[in-house]
Amino acid sequence: MSMSTRKNPAILLVTTAAALTLVLSGCSGNDTTDPAAEPPGSENILGSVETKYGTVDVPAPADGEELRVVALGWSDGEVALSLGVKPVAILDWQSHGEENNGVGSWIADDFGDTEVELIERGDESLNYEQIQSLDPDVILNVRAAFDDQAYERLSEIAPTIQATEGTPDYAVNWRDHTRTIAQGLGKVEEGEAQVAELDEKIADIKDEHPQFDGVELVSGSKFGDAYGASLPGDARFDLYGDLGFVLDAEIAELPSPDGFFAAVSVEQVEAMDSDIAVLTTIGYPIEDLENDALINSLDVVKDGRAIIVDPESDIMAGTTAGTVPSLSIALDQVVPELEDVVAKLENN
Repeated sequence: MSMSTRKNPAILLVTTAAALTLVLSGCSGNDTTDPAAEPPGSENILGSVETKYGTVDVPAPADGEELRVVALGWSDGEVALSLGVKPVAILDWQSHGEENNGVGSWIADDFGDTEVELIERGDESLNYEQIQSLDPDVILNVRAAFDDQAYERLSEIAPTIQATEGTPDYAVNWRDHTRTIAQGLGKVEEGEAQVAELDEKIADIKDEHPQFDGVELVSGSKFGDAYGASLPGDARFDLYGDLGFVLDAEIAELPSPDGFFAAVSVEQVEAMDSDIAVLTTIGYPIEDLENDALINSLDVVKDGRAIIVDPESDIMAGTTAGTVPSLSIALDQVVPELEDVVAKLENN
């Protein structure tokens, strides 16, 4: 495929050494240094962040210009928006749609009248021509898969921020997700304030609900004829882990090629029979789960210790998005239901 290329952004991060102009004075003959000249490497850096691929510096835009951010990773655009930076384009992983500018309804109004280009979800490849045409100052690809070739190509377009070394694909936790993007966008204080606010809310809920501590939980899903469960690193489990719940031991033993999601075969569905369960569907109506004979055969369901969550609800959409604003809303709605199912567990 033929495609145009741009100057390597790494080169753009280092300015040419400012020339020291020698001014010949007819009277004195003294050398004079231009006071406006800058030493090498003194360009204005908006943000700097450590990633798997090393340190990424993001140059500040020219005076009066807005930072042009293209957000490719899962919820990367929503995190940027929550920090006060409006992306020019977002890959709409959760199909929030044009009416929400590719982010959750809980934060979509923060765009105001700003128009956002949505990057369609297609196959595993990225449309590099489309991304390049957006003329980004920085590309966010944090909650995503690591792909050396994709990173190299994206970095030819603009400084590209990914997660840190050792992070499984798509499994960056909400704290690191917020901080990584905040550092790159020069919004460190705002990012730390967000993390602290949600941490305080979680700590308060945990203190008020000691009965949650140590209770085994499955955050499971059904998609077609298949099943699965979220693992640590996925906000669909991490939110409950933060409240004191622990991953069900049988689920923890299942293979997890993705690192954040365990496949559960039809023969293994009994592994989802935990102390309590939070169950939903992926890409299918909730009725498929409610009418599932295998799911209904589990004691956790028969005893009323399962929370059946519509995939369109703020609980599911919020934990799937995994951002500070979305998780805060999900907490408000799911905690009363957790209280009910844990009470049933204690009364059995």
